[in-house]
Amino acid sequence: MMSLLRLLTLSLVAALVSACSVSPGSSPSSGLPPIAVPAQPQASGPAAPAQASDKEAALNKVSLTYTALSDPKSNAYKIGPLDVLDVTVFKAPELSKTLQVSEAGTINFPLVGEIAASGKSARELEQLLTKQLGAKYLQNPQVSVFVKEHNSQRITVEGAVKKPGVIPMSGGMSLLQAIAQSGGLDEVAESDVVVFRVTDGKRFAGRYDVSDIRSGRADDPQLQSGDVVVVPSSDMKQGFNTFLRIVPLATLAPLI
Repeated sequence: MMSLLRLLTLSLVAALVSACSVSPGSSPSSGLPPIAVPAQPQASGPAAPAQASDKEAALNKVSLTYTALSDPKSNAYKIGPLDVLDVTVFKAPELSKTLQVSEAGTINFPLVGEIAASGKSARELEQLLTKQLGAKYLQNPQVSVFVKEHNSQRITVEGAVKKPGVIPMSGGMSLLQAIAQSGGLDEVAESDVVVFRVTDGKRFAGRYDVSDIRSGRADDPQLQSGDVVVVPSSDMKQGFNTFLRIVPLATLAPLI
């Protein structure tokens, strides 16, 4: 079910980006060269400002969708190793705990035992604990999970990989290493992948050709903690191709 929801979400996003454009600018301070993106042609006349505004709004929505995965303030934030969680069970103070996620991405909760927390949103972890506690121990338990501290160094990989989710990052990690940690590409994966990054409050995106990197025709870029890697699938190709044409190859460009 989660795989289907993820595919539907990515397909919806692909449809939204079909009219997006990127403004000229410089890449963030990550060792990547500055870039200049050609302006997209726009219709003349009174309708032009409205069309440009629609494109910017669509692009902004896409960037928010993916960068939210690594933003602790977002409901879409995925829990990572070493994060600290406040877990509250209504009318069961003996079960309410402050827990730190282990380096392996798990927590040890009373009655339930060790369960995987890394890669789940707070809401998803609430649902899992509610199910586990309600199965044997409590009648209609009410569980809330709050990310108290965001400590994890992580990369998030979404889309057509075998194990999408959060990858702990210790030291450096390249794009190919992140894909390998996610189990590798699915059979339906496209060669071009997109990296989303937030630097000083600004959102950036860039695309990279995995085939070129593997063959040595392009460098394997180093990722930063908080990066979100999106691997499109062939099912998304028609809508996502427009976005891939807009996002510059082998560098990051500002989205807003």
